[in-house]
Amino acid sequence: MENNLTDRAFWKSFWESRKGLIFKLKPNYVFGDILGNIIKEKGVKNAVELGGFPGYYSIYLKKYKHIETTLLDYFIHQGLVEQLLTANDMQPCDINIVEADLFTYQPPAKFDMVLSFGLIEHFNDTKFIINEHLKFLKPGGTLFITLPNFKSVNGWVQKNFDKENYDKHNINSMDLAMLKQACADLGLKNTEAYYHGKFSVWLENKSEQTGAAKLITKAIWVAGKVFTKLIPVESKALSPYIVVKATM
Repeated sequence: MENNLTDRAFWKSFWESRKGLIFKLKPNYVFGDILGNIIKEKGVKNAVELGGFPGYYSIYLKKYKHIETTLLDYFIHQGLVEQLLTANDMQPCDINIVEADLFTYQPPAKFDMVLSFGLIEHFNDTKFIINEHLKFLKPGGTLFITLPNFKSVNGWVQKNFDKENYDKHNINSMDLAMLKQACADLGLKNTEAYYHGKFSVWLENKSEQTGAAKLITKAIWVAGKVFTKLIPVESKALSPYIVVKATM
């Protein structure tokens, strides 16, 4: 079985069909507090975002945390990146952009922090794809990975109302113990893997979903938000994300 669960054609179609891609990032953007603490604690000066088109975190970290950032992806739509930069009062020269195959690209320099958001779950071999991050990372640098938690209520929503999208994800990768072990096997230190966020559910390409799917998803979203306001816990059943942090 091939390692990739997606290809360039999938991502081109995915991004070109998405609505609402261009918006102004807020200082409290998701994961921003965690990243801010890492940058302050580790004295991070530069970072690379792998598979990060259209570059939300490259832009966020440059704009709000004032570090040098590089966006690397297999598919880059330059026009969309420029629109996103403009919406955030930035110029194309403010971030470095590299369109390249992660597996063949050899970085000319290494980084204090290597990030990916929603990347590793699109590959069958989780340890392999985590290892590909490490060729970008300086000794002592920080690896920061997030992925959706589809072993949750949100996963049930995806599986029942957007099976095509669900099948593009390696559900087995969404396991805290396995992620920690993979990092240990690769020689990483200080590894943390945990659920993040109280509750959320979503549908990709929401405008193309049926009325019933949108209504049920909205009802689940409301019920989950009420429940986690009363009992604010992060858990396998409810949390929408998984975070992995480690050092080289």
